[in-house]
Amino acid sequence: MARVPFRPFRSASRPARGGRSHRTRTAPMPVPALAGARPRPLVRVLVMLAVVVLGAWLGLLVVGDVKTPVGPMDTTMALRPSLTGGTRVDVSPLGALELDSHVAPVRLDVDVDRLDPERSQRLVEQPARFSGLQDEVTRDIADGARELAVRSVVAVLTGATALGLIVYRRPRPALAAGGLALVLLAGSGVGAYATWNPKSVLEPKFSGLLSSAPSVVGDARSIVTEFDVYQQELARLVTNVSRLYDATSTLPVYQPDPGTLRVLHVSDIHLNPASWHIVASLVEQYGIDVIIDSGDTMDHGTTTENGFLDPIRDLGAPYVWVRGNHDSKETQKYLKGLRNVRVLDGGSAVTVAGLRIAGTGDPQFTPDRTLARGGEAAERMAGLRLASALRDQTSAGTPVDIAVTHDPQAARETDGAVPLVLAGHVHHRVNEVLPLGTRLKVEGSTGGGGLRAVQNEKPEKVRASVLYLDRATRRLQAWDEITLGGLGLTTAEVSRHLPEENSPAATTSPTPSPTRSPASPRTSSDRPRSAPSPSP
Repeated sequence: MARVPFRPFRSASRPARGGRSHRTRTAPMPVPALAGARPRPLVRVLVMLAVVVLGAWLGLLVVGDVKTPVGPMDTTMALRPSLTGGTRVDVSPLGALELDSHVAPVRLDVDVDRLDPERSQRLVEQPARFSGLQDEVTRDIADGARELAVRSVVAVLTGATALGLIVYRRPRPALAAGGLALVLLAGSGVGAYATWNPKSVLEPKFSGLLSSAPSVVGDARSIVTEFDVYQQELARLVTNVSRLYDATSTLPVYQPDPGTLRVLHVSDIHLNPASWHIVASLVEQYGIDVIIDSGDTMDHGTTTENGFLDPIRDLGAPYVWVRGNHDSKETQKYLKGLRNVRVLDGGSAVTVAGLRIAGTGDPQFTPDRTLARGGEAAERMAGLRLASALRDQTSAGTPVDIAVTHDPQAARETDGAVPLVLAGHVHHRVNEVLPLGTRLKVEGSTGGGGLRAVQNEKPEKVRASVLYLDRATRRLQAWDEITLGGLGLTTAEVSRHLPEENSPAATTSPTPSPTRSPASPRTSSDRPRSAPSPSP
């Protein structure tokens, strides 16, 4: 039997004795297929799809917004991923409206940032511009849409490519992700164009405070298209009512003589441009000596709103003003620069038309509820400081005739330190004699609530008062309350009231009113009246 020679096994890693290495060849072992494993191509497709969608969304979120003017408004347009498409118009702080404008995986978001005071004022002063407003808005939207399309292309390309580089760490798949994002955006645009529904603007869905808009949209539309007619009609009603009122023979016994000091108290105008026409008419018809504004003339107190205040220079009477919780320090600084305005703050006092007037601004600035509030404690503290300043004025031999604050809580702290204190804030009238003898008079909103006019089921009325003071004693003798119809309404009413000390059985006779329906008689009352809640 032949002997087989023994040959030791050499691993592939150990060289033979002769110095040469021999690599053994072994057959590959079969790898059993993993049960349930997904094919690798499908995984790669899903990862790429996630990179494209997420990258495009991040790009739109970071750099996809476009700020563009649309008529008198400043807006921000953006595209956002959506399963249902459509258009959402956000009108902060009133709410939003949604339109079923198209069906595509993208939604058009339009945020109304603010109403530009200068462009709005030009519309009010030049009614002829309304006829071309629709074309102007169409052009603005088209310009904004073109800019948004370009910005969106850059956004999705940049976002998807950048995320692709992070995930793949290679330029080729990253560029592929950017290209696919552009294809996705283009497809969404084609889908939106193909399903575009221009009639969707006729059937919007309202949310937030705008949910009450359908009940007043008819009036609002007439106000927008014929705003000059509306404000001129209100001013005319003031003129006619005051003339008829002066001519009637059934007035209370008090008759103001030419020497009577006449003060016009306004408050809470809230950026309503019609208010200036009303105030100017009252100044002319009543021979007003001084206008006192107890604050919230603005709405958000931004510097861009300051142009709204310029008509104060032409009202025909000195203007005494205190800061409200919707008025900023920038608003106060701007008003100080107007020639006929006297700004009161921190208990400061001025003498205007023979009256000594002192006041303080609201200690809280809360136009949109985002800032912390000090609450009633802050208001009381401001009132106590004002009361101290009033007593200092008395000790110095220059007693104050009228004190002014914005919040009634602060005004109540001046009880006993001044004969008359004026306030606003709560958007309804209050007439009350405080325990120590000071009369508190709170005025309603001379702007009809401004932008917040749609909060209530019915339009908020426009309110102002004319105060008659004896020139010698500088004490309140009587006052007229002027009440005009709010948004879309052209009604007017004037009622005269006498302090209880002047007429123990003070009542007000029926007041003639050139309204479209007969006005009901009014009676004098020193009790607070129920009305809408104050603007925060």
